[in-house]
Amino acid sequence: MQSPLFNHAEQQSQERYVVQNPQLLRVALTGHDDVLARKGAMVAYQGLVDFDGEYQTGGQRRARANTGEGLDLMRCSGQGTVYFANLAQYIHVVDVDQEGMTVDSAYVLALDSTLHTEVIAVDSQYGISGSGKYQLNISGRGKVALMTSGQPLMMQVTPDKYVNADADAIVAWSSGLRVQMQAQTHSSGVMRRRGNTGEGWELSFLGQGFALVQPSEVMPPQNAQIGQGVRAQFGAGQHGSHAQNQNNAWN
Repeated sequence: MQSPLFNHAEQQSQERYVVQNPQLLRVALTGHDDVLARKGAMVAYQGLVDFDGEYQTGGQRRARANTGEGLDLMRCSGQGTVYFANLAQYIHVVDVDQEGMTVDSAYVLALDSTLHTEVIAVDSQYGISGSGKYQLNISGRGKVALMTSGQPLMMQVTPDKYVNADADAIVAWSSGLRVQMQAQTHSSGVMRRRGNTGEGWELSFLGQGFALVQPSEVMPPQNAQIGQGVRAQFGAGQHGSHAQNQNNAWN
């Protein structure tokens, strides 16, 4: 049998995390260090690999219930190779060190089990109850695989050059940055998007580090159900930054 499809054969590498192609992640398991992945993200595997639901502490469950932020993970252990993907999103591997990384959990595909995660709050400049945003802080040493809709832009933040990003386009940033949520408006219409431009809430970053932005204001669709139509949750919809802030403000 012959076909150009055979050009997409498995890549050989000694690295633990390998981007097999822009939308497929290959992770090698050696029997020592487990990997935590988004539930249902496995598309193929080789070897003796076990998949188990990851235990959540009471604090993690409460944080998820109160903020909507958190990770539904499965633990992958054993010896072999596992391939992960999620709705053909672009995949990027990041090494996390002492600096730490803050990320929207909707963009996390997989991470080393040695890393620590914690839900944190980003307050708005107006001090309005419910107008902030919750994110996931990842600390420790290890690797994280992130997803983006399209190829992202990595923006450097320095003390003399701050960065502003749309709250629904930002994917991750250095945990050491000073962050504030704001809306560019000059009236009591702070809950409304910026005039008639279609722009709304944004995050302002100051300090030294990076901010990762995707070319889309829609999060990766989660919980999509295929059958009698497709149901998906988008960042700009019920659970996105814009809707989250509007719903909290008007309730």
